[in-house]
Amino acid sequence: MSTTDTTVLVHEGTFAVLGADGGLTGRRGSSPDGLFRRDARHLSRYELTVDGAAPQVLVPLREEDGGATCLLAPAGTRDTPPAHTVVRDLAVVSGALVERVRLVNNSPGARTARLALLVDADFADQFELRSDHRVYAKDDARRTVRPEADGLRRTYTRGTWESATTLTASPAPAAVEEAGTTARRLLWDLDLPALGSAEVLLRVEARAHGAAEPAPGTDPTAIAARAHADTGARSLPVPPQAPPGLAEACRRGLDDLDRLRVTAHGPAGEELSVPAAGVPWFLTLFGRDSLLTSFFVLPYRPAAAAATLRALAAPQGTAYDAERGEEPGRVVHEVRHGELAHFRPVPYGRYHGSVDATPLFLALLGAYTETTGDPGPARELERHARAAVDWMHGDGGLDAHGYLVYRPDPDGLVNQNWKDSAGAICFRDGTQAEGPVAVVEAQGYAYDALLRTARLAREHWDDPAYATRLEETATALRARFARDFWLADEDFPALALDGKGRQVDGLASDAGHLLWSGILDEDRARRVGSRLLEPDFFTGWAVRTLAAGQPAHHPLSYPRGSAWPHDNAVIALGLARYGMGEAVRTLTAALAETAAHHGGRLPEVLAGYDRSLHARPVPYPHACSPQAWAAATPLALLTSLRTVEEGTAGTRG
Repeated sequence: MSTTDTTVLVHEGTFAVLGADGGLTGRRGSSPDGLFRRDARHLSRYELTVDGAAPQVLVPLREEDGGATCLLAPAGTRDTPPAHTVVRDLAVVSGALVERVRLVNNSPGARTARLALLVDADFADQFELRSDHRVYAKDDARRTVRPEADGLRRTYTRGTWESATTLTASPAPAAVEEAGTTARRLLWDLDLPALGSAEVLLRVEARAHGAAEPAPGTDPTAIAARAHADTGARSLPVPPQAPPGLAEACRRGLDDLDRLRVTAHGPAGEELSVPAAGVPWFLTLFGRDSLLTSFFVLPYRPAAAAATLRALAAPQGTAYDAERGEEPGRVVHEVRHGELAHFRPVPYGRYHGSVDATPLFLALLGAYTETTGDPGPARELERHARAAVDWMHGDGGLDAHGYLVYRPDPDGLVNQNWKDSAGAICFRDGTQAEGPVAVVEAQGYAYDALLRTARLAREHWDDPAYATRLEETATALRARFARDFWLADEDFPALALDGKGRQVDGLASDAGHLLWSGILDEDRARRVGSRLLEPDFFTGWAVRTLAAGQPAHHPLSYPRGSAWPHDNAVIALGLARYGMGEAVRTLTAALAETAAHHGGRLPEVLAGYDRSLHARPVPYPHACSPQAWAAATPLALLTSLRTVEEGTAGTRG
């Protein structure tokens, strides 16, 4: 999240968004705070007072090495300084938030301080917290609050749905007061020796429906140290000519990716650890996001790709379900475990509304095999890969339309490529393309998927005839694409073809993905690559999603003028494929500097303002951070740089 006064702690499917003072206020909208697990807010208020007043922030909460600390103090003056200081140390472990609150007596005399902590849990589903003004009926929900010897237990039930939040404290609170319908205030009278201190250890467990037991631990310092140690060694082949900040961005990105791992299951029910998309809205398995993230880290962390492929094979479509967008062979877009997904007022429990996850699945399967030399997943997932190819030919649209297409889902996603916001696939004047829509980058993914799968068929499945058919399909697709998508007046690809076969003439960054997939011939690829570094596309920090100067462009539009690091990572890999070294160096240096302005962590998205307007990259107000494919972007930039420096252009990575 981009709110400047919040800190995000995340670990293996659980995250907390905390204020500068370490507390929670029950905020909703585009930047909700709370403790979350499996799409539910298990702690919505967490407000500390000492002697009846909220202490002021001396040092705001800041995440470092897996934990976070802030320093607070009551109001004072020059002549009457604060009597005590409050030190809050917090950490998140899978299923729990752990805190140490320490009161330090600043005076030479002993005293007693009353510590109070107001807590509440609304158990709101994340879809209820968004700023879309939707209301979901939950009249049959029941909530309970029960004091226990060392804290509180809260439950939330709705039919067979059961979840709970427990708070335990050491020492136990002296009293618990009602502070609203479900809010409670826990009280401690702490004896502070002269110039000494006293502390309270707190543990809040998010016992989500269907989730595993929370991980153990009550010491936030030890938990943070263990989480930081789990990230392991960070030795990477960064060339000496890499721009300043790239090595640190790679290190920070790998740390974030380790914390964004969630548990999923493979086709045989095996437990897997896979990259989730990001916080706050997407801490779950996402087809496109997890696949691209795995692509970006493939040369350095290939296990992520193997796990992601198996995790996405398990919920692959086997039947037709219009509400979920499920079709046989179609790879899932997202898998959610929250209350609203469970009861299905939202379709995202297992939602297949993606045109690109299926070809990306095939492309990653081939890339993993080529990169590692390990044929295991290719052989194990042959049935799934063939089903994915069948989907591309059939329901995906290759046979009927000549291209992969999607139809807008009025109850789900109107657009089903990576720019899945409403209005994203538009003509130059901003008019939304109507379906069936053949978006440009998906055709490149399909081309790449066909060729990589053909190689698997020939080398690992002993099916050369199938391989030949796939290669012939890819060749025909490439020829059609060159004829139908090229905007002659712009010397640039169209963003899409609409349902009437018209070229959607918005000039968009999606064209850069065509270099990565290799569907363009070398001459056109180089012209596209050069065009993306022109000022209307390139801000000086990154390539915009939509070129400036078009009526549809806006620098603060989520899909129509902002700049996305992962989008730039794909572009950089494509530039490197065609040996465009100077362009790769320019883009890599700009994004490394952007990361440095964000403490080494690239956000999900940046505002699309030109560098000449402001000396620092302008943040996008609602960006997710940390976010997986943004965290993996520095690794893709490193690969791109190594490709051009080592002279291995022409490879598909």
